[in-house]
Amino acid sequence: VQILLKLWRNGFSLDDGELRSYSDPTNAQFLESVKRGEIPVELQRLVHGGQVNLDMEDHQEQEYVKPRLRFKAFSGEGQKLGSLTPEIISTPSSPEEEEKSFLNAPVVIDDSMPATKIQIRLADGSRLIQRFNQTHRIKDIRDFIIQSRPAFATTDFVLVTTFPNKELTDESLTLQEADILNTVILQQLK
Repeated sequence: VQILLKLWRNGFSLDDGELRSYSDPTNAQFLESVKRGEIPVELQRLVHGGQVNLDMEDHQEQEYVKPRLRFKAFSGEGQKLGSLTPEIISTPSSPEEEEKSFLNAPVVIDDSMPATKIQIRLADGSRLIQRFNQTHRIKDIRDFIIQSRPAFATTDFVLVTTFPNKELTDESLTLQEADILNTVILQQLK
């Protein structure tokens, strides 16, 4: 460890730290150790038995002036906040596009029952928006994906909610029981 001891008219400082008075008994003991050519106990504790290089500068004709803090760039590690799911950038679709997807939809809606819209982000980057009754099951979403994109019929995939990420493993739950009304569902390939 490299340490710089600066001697001032009114005290001394270590590594541009605070001024230490010569009259303080602890500081006097520190300086006596240095004069004898020994490493002060305080520094021995600091380096835990490692090597200490103590440089000295004589500024005894000057009064101590607290040095300006030097800019020290952050040297730690960064952490990214958020989830591992892809960022969802919603592009507004026109009412005609949504209506067209409903007309071609293989899901039968009972208009006398409460309904919800589910947006499905597929693994290929495309999206589907579909109306379901709240009593439809998660299995109905899986079937809708396969009917809409037959290429996924032979692909093993899971359905996941967005924040907080939760895999929808129990496909017998209704959309209301799974608490996914009016949400975005992600398709992830296994």
